[in-house]
Amino acid sequence: MGVFLLTRLPPWVEVGAFLLAFLAGSVNAVGLLGFSHQSVSHLTGTSSLLGLALADLALSNALHLLFTLLSFLAGAALSGMLITSTALKLGRHYGFSLLIEAALLVMAMLSLQRGSDLGIYLASMACGLQNAMVTTYSGSIIRTTHLSGIFTDLGIMLGNRLRGIPLNGRRLLLFVLLIGGFVCGGAVGTLLFRLLHFTALMAPAALAASLAVVYWRYSRRYR
Repeated sequence: MGVFLLTRLPPWVEVGAFLLAFLAGSVNAVGLLGFSHQSVSHLTGTSSLLGLALADLALSNALHLLFTLLSFLAGAALSGMLITSTALKLGRHYGFSLLIEAALLVMAMLSLQRGSDLGIYLASMACGLQNAMVTTYSGSIIRTTHLSGIFTDLGIMLGNRLRGIPLNGRRLLLFVLLIGGFVCGGAVGTLLFRLLHFTALMAPAALAASLAVVYWRYSRRYR
């Protein structure tokens, strides 16, 4: 099913997947360096920290972590409101979703510069929005804000290859691009944070806004 859906996606999806993974990687790097060493692009570590906080009866910290989880959920819910179809089609609200993500990242930057935890929740919401948007149009094949599923799928492919099942070249390329994009984004986000602190979030925000503009222009040209 996943391979079938992938073959139906247009060729430029790989470029978009790389750039969105790069975007998420850079946001997460800033999170790990500046948000009390807390990831915002995925929820596994945050959920574990919530469990630890509850066990230690650290209610204030637990509430903060819960808000982070709920913010990611809210972003995904917002994507679900904007994009109701799983079919990738020009004219849908992908550009608008990317513009909202850019705005959320800018507001997160401004809040964090004032020392407010609201910035963490806004950044988490932005990542939830992006992850849900991409998951919706790719049939859960592409995830751009975390890599656990990508490495799992890649391992399955390699295991199948050892059994003599041919590799799907396009899917392999997609996974490599997603991993490379996230890692490269993390490297760039780290360098920018060391130079600019929370202003580093302007880079992924600008990238999201640029992708929205490119999508709108492409959509108007080829619809």
